[in-house]
Amino acid sequence: MPAARESLLDAARTALARRPWSAVRMVDVAASAGVSRQTLYNEFGSKEGLARALVRREADDYLAGVERALSGPSDPGERLTATAEWMMSAAHGNALVRAMLTGCWSERLPAPALTAVPSSAAAPAQRRADGPLPSPGDFVSLVRDRAVAVLYGAGPLPPPDAAELARSCELAVRLALSCVTAPPAEGGVADLLRSALPRPPRPSTA
Repeated sequence: MPAARESLLDAARTALARRPWSAVRMVDVAASAGVSRQTLYNEFGSKEGLARALVRREADDYLAGVERALSGPSDPGERLTATAEWMMSAAHGNALVRAMLTGCWSERLPAPALTAVPSSAAAPAQRRADGPLPSPGDFVSLVRDRAVAVLYGAGPLPPPDAAELARSCELAVRLALSCVTAPPAEGGVADLLRSALPRPPRPSTA
């Protein structure tokens, strides 16, 4: 029941914005979503399963935002800047994203184990959520690799430039993460990237 599942996740996210996860009740989540409590348990199995599914969806949404940022300006440096700014805004506006990126989970939030858990869920989406969840280091690698794939995919680069592109992408990601925990002064992450990063090489158009 994809529609019911999304409604339940929306309801859980809304409930979490209002109270600590420990005070979020499954019966209230089901009622808010307009479905039965049995439907909730059928989809997620338990409150822990609901937490894992919520974290998985937030991770997927965050990475989808990275893809959108990378598909923006044609200039490689501007694409990296847009991606870094997205990372900061996503973390600023979403406590779950901030926790996933930094590994700092407050007592208000669910903190599911990052390792896979045994799953007998009937819903394929829940079996995926019960698999391993991304760690902060995983997010660095995922965003770096997406950036490299998008920028490299614009055209071929010789090996030295390809390696330089990978370094630039990783530095951009790590600078953005440092700004999540210690926000920069006026000028923001864009000024930091312009001053700290070499200009990413452009793919050959030959």
